[in-house]
Amino acid sequence: MAPNNDHPGEQAAQDPIRLIGIREKALSVDEVFRAVGDDAAGGTALFVGTVRNHDGGADVDELGYSCHPSAEAEMRRIAEKVVAEFPVRALAAVHRVGDLRVGDLAVVVAVSCPHRGEAFEACRKLIDDLKHEVPIWKHQTFSDGTEEWVGA
Repeated sequence: MAPNNDHPGEQAAQDPIRLIGIREKALSVDEVFRAVGDDAAGGTALFVGTVRNHDGGADVDELGYSCHPSAEAEMRRIAEKVVAEFPVRALAAVHRVGDLRVGDLAVVVAVSCPHRGEAFEACRKLIDDLKHEVPIWKHQTFSDGTEEWVGA
């Protein structure tokens, strides 16, 4: 059956970018998931980035994120590119700053699209571009006392 472009559910979402933010407090997967709810979406992809206890073969004791004042605007710019490239019904992305512990949520992104394949692709593009382009820096302290800065 061919798509019926006259069906209201197939029309473009009013503003598919539902939530963009930099947070100093704990992130909520539920908040991000609720933000991308859309009755016309057949697929929702969600990515959760957590703080792990190691990096590059070394044990991580402490980790902190900081960002440039433009970070949230850069997140929105990237979200707009994803919306332009994929049939996104709804999109949300939040990133944490401050001191985090192993297991804490560092970033949560989600995308809803008409179909699952599109949702997976759009979500991957969103998190990959956020990681590479948004001026957010990670400062890691390792158990051997060495430190490292990582970021876009």
